[in-house]
Amino acid sequence: MTALTLTNVNKSFGQVHVLKDINLEVQDGEFVVFVGPSGCGKSTLLRVIAGLEDVSSGDVYIGGEHVNLTPPSKRGIAMVFQSYALYPHLNVRKNMTLALKQERQSKEIIDQRVAEAARMLNLEEYLERYPSELSGGQRQRVAIGRAIVRHPKLFLFDEPLSNLDAALRMNTRLEIAKLHQQLAASMIYVTHDQSEAMTLADKIVVLRDGYVEQIGSPMELYNNPVNKFVAGFLGSPAMNFLPAGILNEGDDRTLGVRPEDLFLSEGGNLPAMVQHVEQLGGDTNVIATVKDHQVTARLFGQHAIESGQTFNLAISEGKSYFFDKSGARLSA
Repeated sequence: MTALTLTNVNKSFGQVHVLKDINLEVQDGEFVVFVGPSGCGKSTLLRVIAGLEDVSSGDVYIGGEHVNLTPPSKRGIAMVFQSYALYPHLNVRKNMTLALKQERQSKEIIDQRVAEAARMLNLEEYLERYPSELSGGQRQRVAIGRAIVRHPKLFLFDEPLSNLDAALRMNTRLEIAKLHQQLAASMIYVTHDQSEAMTLADKIVVLRDGYVEQIGSPMELYNNPVNKFVAGFLGSPAMNFLPAGILNEGDDRTLGVRPEDLFLSEGGNLPAMVQHVEQLGGDTNVIATVKDHQVTARLFGQHAIESGQTFNLAISEGKSYFFDKSGARLSA
């Protein structure tokens, strides 16, 4: 069954057209990530799905039901925000039970669901604590638990890890992935962090300027981007772009090559000068210039390379991407 269907969804604020003919299907149990730069419309799209913003035109279906005029509380969704949005005067247990009490669920159901969510999120020993007594990661787990107890048709996450430090982001990301497996629930997750998108998603929706640029699995988008924008947005370090004329005089295309597909070679046809070296232990990122164009080569292992050093780079066979002047992907 389809958990969510968007058909020709548009959203404008006055004269500003924010979402432009969005079409999307999310299947039951699917984890879908909206990703794109700031201002691309991803959070607005999430708010349209939640009912916090009305569509200007188009249709929204949740679980097969047309919900354009359905208020947020009746859509069967639960939303987790970046800001946690916990009530400071209520302890963890009461924060998690509030929505269920408003739905007039029985005490037995409330106790059962809170216990289940607390177990999943390792919050059992914190149920009597207040938000001020919790770390940022624990507060975010409470916010997720508050969503879980509602047994929604659809979970919506709006950049939930943005306020956490790097270590907590990694841990909480793993917890969300594990929860998705345990709950087998449909989830939509908004982020500007392409690493989160690549590691969490079954399906990624890449947005730019209110348009959907491409939809597909993480590896599909990584290996077969439809245009230069998608190619450059997914991957860390980002894809390198060079004038193809560097390799073949008169070629007016743009050449794209991922950092891991560049390697040191005496016979390489890209003479490079090292500008900076990032020694990461397991990998070495070499930032160099090739005929005044900056490139990054990601080399496996540790390499004794220094700034100012010159060498030749080569591209792994079959790993070149070509784009036309508009940015559209071309065949090799």
